[in-house]
Amino acid sequence: MARFVRWAALGAATALLVSGCDSAGDDRSGSGTGNSSGPAPAAQELDWDRCEATGDAPAPGSEWQCATLQAPLDWSKPDGETIGIALIRAKATGDDRIGSLLFNFGGPGGSGVSMMPSYASAVSSLRERYDLVSFDPRGVAASEGVRCRDDKEIRAAEAKLDATPDTPAEEKAYFQDAANFGRGCQEAAGKLLAHVATTDTARDMDLMRQALGDEKLHYFGISYGTELGGVYAHLFPKNVGRMVLDAVVDPSADTVGHAKNQTLGFQRALDGYLKSTGRDPEQGTREIADLLARIDARPLPTSTPGRKLTQTLALTGIVLPLYSKDSWPTLTSALEAAEKGDGSELLALADAYNERDPAGHYGTTTHSQRVISCLDDRQRPTAAQTKALLPEFEKISPVFGALLGWDTAGWCHDWPVPGRHDTPDVSAPGAAPILTIGNTGDPATPVEGARRMADELGKDVGVVLTWNGEGHGAYGSGSECVDSTVDAYLLNGTVPKDGKVCD
Repeated sequence: MARFVRWAALGAATALLVSGCDSAGDDRSGSGTGNSSGPAPAAQELDWDRCEATGDAPAPGSEWQCATLQAPLDWSKPDGETIGIALIRAKATGDDRIGSLLFNFGGPGGSGVSMMPSYASAVSSLRERYDLVSFDPRGVAASEGVRCRDDKEIRAAEAKLDATPDTPAEEKAYFQDAANFGRGCQEAAGKLLAHVATTDTARDMDLMRQALGDEKLHYFGISYGTELGGVYAHLFPKNVGRMVLDAVVDPSADTVGHAKNQTLGFQRALDGYLKSTGRDPEQGTREIADLLARIDARPLPTSTPGRKLTQTLALTGIVLPLYSKDSWPTLTSALEAAEKGDGSELLALADAYNERDPAGHYGTTTHSQRVISCLDDRQRPTAAQTKALLPEFEKISPVFGALLGWDTAGWCHDWPVPGRHDTPDVSAPGAAPILTIGNTGDPATPVEGARRMADELGKDVGVVLTWNGEGHGAYGSGSECVDSTVDAYLLNGTVPKDGKVCD
């Protein structure tokens, strides 16, 4: 089970998990807001060296350097036990260097160390004046990454579980699996499980700023990375430099509100896709919902021996291509094959989303996503509360409503540690202007989130840029207007007029 909150950076096949609706309002780590976070650890010098290969990925080119930052495990005890935070950078190519530009690509749970080299070509103009820097947040990949269950257990759950339970037996299995997952996370993470919140990572970022030698934090956050950026701005408003938040998570939404936002966003994206094929969105939605109902009753055969396409896998396969308009033809082909009784193409899309390789091994992005978002999120809707809300979810989207509705109760069910907050506090009075970007066809973070983030950042801080386009994320997605506006802001400090629209 995975929340449908990704940012498709370089095409659907390489999409990263992003932005669980975690929150950061009432900071229980023992530190306050602004810069009043108590004594900070002593400044440290990073030992940069050639990056090594990670997992199945080869080492990046020689221009990339890696280092490990030592941060407090518990930020309320800055002189206590530490945790290593993995960083990667490529130095600025020009002479007129501004400083470091720190990236977070979303999730929560996405590995910046793995992503940054492949994304560098999309921001080559920025590298002339910035060192490009990214990191694996605590609990992610090389920074004490958490694996909550092994491949065999994941395969078993994927084959049997129904994420939209229709019977008491399916419902019992659904919640039992959620509880088992949480216990697996607790066993794997130990005391780290209580120290991977967004506020913890925001404090790590300020420690990075100091170690990188920057007076101000220049930052580019995408999807969940926008929430992380907003929380940083709230905690350290005087340290904010030039900050871009693209594909913005709505900071005013709680667990249920965020799920409704995503239900609406994915339905909008599906409507846009259906219109592009010449079909009536309402009729096309009904046809897809009918297909999913048939698959729920009788999973489809696939070309992979021993595997069938379940309804949950089919939904996952439909979701992935909606992150990028370039992937819509792939969705057409997969749906046509499924209508003919072959689930192979939708299964392949689901596998790409779930980070499953041909040998049946899975990545751990979803594991990290869950441990971070469930520590952030204090709300725990019950099964009864969710059932009462399902008609509203299904009215928003007959295709995605039930899945995202059930997720509000199942995602953090019986979680071993309590959540910290209901919604994130991103108010940042006195911070420099922060550019928030939304696009009208974004499936995972609907366009309204950019304005809500700007409003909560505060007067004279939040500045909204809107793109009338499709996909998750606007910068680098084909709009010269968006790209030039962002470049002018990051490179020259030119703040656009609040409310600017790019067609």
